[in-house]
Amino acid sequence: MIDLYLWRTPNGYKPLIFVEEANVDYRLHPVDIGKNEQFQPAFLDISPNNKIPALVDNHISIFESGAILLYLAKKTKQFMPSDTVEHYNVLQWLMWQIGGLGPMMGQNGHFANAAPEPIPYALERFHKETHRLLGVLEKQLQKTEFVAGDYSIADMAIFPWLKAGSGNYLNIDLSVYPATEKWMNRIAKRPAVIKAYSIGAEL
Repeated sequence: MIDLYLWRTPNGYKPLIFVEEANVDYRLHPVDIGKNEQFQPAFLDISPNNKIPALVDNHISIFESGAILLYLAKKTKQFMPSDTVEHYNVLQWLMWQIGGLGPMMGQNGHFANAAPEPIPYALERFHKETHRLLGVLEKQLQKTEFVAGDYSIADMAIFPWLKAGSGNYLNIDLSVYPATEKWMNRIAKRPAVIKAYSIGAEL
């Protein structure tokens, strides 16, 4: 039985989508970051960076959402191709989200919504970089149904950030990116994704 520690953030939804897609038995442990529960000593033993999500499977504990997705893909042999070319195609888009889209959208959201006062340079910098990255994604999705060929952990990593960004977080108008919007609608209709967000809404 896998133990998942998460909250309803884009990174938190990633492993939740996976376990629902793969029908993995798991126990959910909400970590309310609004109450600073991520700083509790017991959680820090699992996730020393005091961030969600985290996973415990027998004697293995893993933090960082990308590492968790890779672990689950290897454990279940699902949503990560074994062919070398296809494997690294998925891996590069996963890294693209972790190193680019997620951090840029996160900073964009922070300076737009949480900064004590507007900082024009930061607002412009992260807004432009977010949309540059969305342009990269749009070009890719004009060529393929899912981000890296078949549905994979790359889609699971990217979707929650786009869902948050197109909501109240950043109010991104996805109609500017029609291929991305179609992809979003396609993912959003998957039963496992619907279930994951239903669970998240109850936290």
